[in-house]
Amino acid sequence: MSDKEFKTIDEQIQILLNRGLNIPDTKQASDFLLYNNYYRISGYSLTLRSHDVFHDNASLQNIIDIYTFDHKLRHILLSYIDIIEVSFKSVYAYEFTKRYGATGHLNAEYFTDTNKHSEIIKKAEKQQQARLQHEAYIKHFVVDLKQNIPLWAYVDLLTISDISFLYKISTEDIQKAVADTFGILLKGPDLLVKFMHSITILRNICAYGVRLYNRLFEQKPSLNKKQRQMLNKDDNGIDNAHLFSYLLVMQRLLKKEDFVAMFEEISKLHSNYLFVNMRYYGFPENWNDLILSNK
Repeated sequence: MSDKEFKTIDEQIQILLNRGLNIPDTKQASDFLLYNNYYRISGYSLTLRSHDVFHDNASLQNIIDIYTFDHKLRHILLSYIDIIEVSFKSVYAYEFTKRYGATGHLNAEYFTDTNKHSEIIKKAEKQQQARLQHEAYIKHFVVDLKQNIPLWAYVDLLTISDISFLYKISTEDIQKAVADTFGILLKGPDLLVKFMHSITILRNICAYGVRLYNRLFEQKPSLNKKQRQMLNKDDNGIDNAHLFSYLLVMQRLLKKEDFVAMFEEISKLHSNYLFVNMRYYGFPENWNDLILSNK
């Protein structure tokens, strides 16, 4: 099988024109394609074409608007995922050290899976060594005090995935205490594990600049009855495979004021990109009323 043939920017523009895309400004098109990659942006045009033929009146500006909106949306979500990550690490460190001491996290006996515990600790140790010369708090404990780093500082060496797994393999009393703090009572520990898995998936997609627009998530998050009633319907029942269902998971882990603030930012962003149809993110038609009316 032969390799794909290289196409110049001008040739890429011609392909789009031949497929019916309206491109009034070729200089704009050239810059957009050069700096954002023809292959990368193609996913943002899927809802504007059928069988590689663009719908009537579809324009390059439509693609740019969708692309730019998606980029800015990812950054909004990352700022609130960061809130979740920091609060989860803080609550976990507090509850764990209250029971097992400042460096109890290094003792595999306090965890239900010693292999996974060892994997997480080894990964954190590599981070510790890599950041030793650049992070004052690490140098303070390791070099100045010659002590192990207490968990409330150690958690900064852990990724959101690491802290989620550490919670998953913690003893039931730790899991319950953390889940209770977040108000997750029914099937709390197992449900919080699922929630953090969903947040990790979303965080990685946003952090690596992967498209959210029109994305179907393979992992469908766990939602309660009230949240499921907010979702759109499809032929298979509710639609919980799009972004909106993941945002409802964030609702369970954010303070109410933070969750509302996130949607206010999304609403404000959308007002500047009204061409973008929020249905392709799984948002119900009345999403503004559903969320912002509950301030």
